[in-house]
Amino acid sequence: MKPRTLKYFFKEALKSMKRNGLMTLASISTVALSLFMLGVFLCGVINLNNMASSLENQVQLSIYLKDGLTTDQIMAVGKQIKAIPNLKHLEFVNKEQAMKEFKARLGDQQQLVNALGDVNPLPNSYVLTFDNPSDVKATAKLATTFQGVESTHYGQDIVEELFRITQVIRIGGIVLIAFLAAATLFIISNTIRLTVFARRKEIAIMKYVGATNGFIRWPFLIEGMLLGLVGAVIAVLCVGEFYHFITMEVSESLAFFPLVPMFPFFYDVAIYILGGGIIVGAIGSTISLKQYMKV
Repeated sequence: MKPRTLKYFFKEALKSMKRNGLMTLASISTVALSLFMLGVFLCGVINLNNMASSLENQVQLSIYLKDGLTTDQIMAVGKQIKAIPNLKHLEFVNKEQAMKEFKARLGDQQQLVNALGDVNPLPNSYVLTFDNPSDVKATAKLATTFQGVESTHYGQDIVEELFRITQVIRIGGIVLIAFLAAATLFIISNTIRLTVFARRKEIAIMKYVGATNGFIRWPFLIEGMLLGLVGAVIAVLCVGEFYHFITMEVSESLAFFPLVPMFPFFYDVAIYILGGGIIVGAIGSTISLKQYMKV
């Protein structure tokens, strides 16, 4: 495409936006609002996913060993465990260390431990974490077949419920984002459709004098992309201010909440919103022009 032709297309797109100033303003505002909502939900979904991943990564499998095992037998069990695929971290916890940690968790309730006297009923154990937390269930079942293993524990009911919740969060987030993207597409396509309808006679005349579909389509395509871009820029600024406010509030009152830091996270969000605005604007224009491109 020649630079002069491209300049003409941009000029026509800007002229159309200026000619329909009120509609353009309403369109940009609506698109900005839609993309703002999309951006806020995108930030929310990413943070929920981050929280879900953080909780999943805290899932541990404890493999308790039988009493009376020799050092060689304990090491043999450890060797079998190390051969398990996708193992992230393996730690051996002996009876004394387990008792020390148990006392620390009890805090002021030490009388419960004192009642045991010199007896330490806690077993030696291996504590495992995984690259993929969903492997914990299969590994727990496998470990019970190892000679010298008494039992396994990973908080079965809680962990399985956690996996179900995180799956719902991820699927629900994708569906919600897709719904908002479709709503934004609908808004832009209808905005362009009104512009095209107002110029339908002009389009018909251009068709009759031999103008190609591409020559007619490009100004409207650029107009849709500009509407999407301007709305996206406004949305990015608003989402940025909103997320900055949220991160400041959370850091002061809910410091334990694993909120994703604003930077460089927000750069990716901004690119998604800007790119999404332009793409949705282009698609919306293409959809709106279809019926008017027929002879």
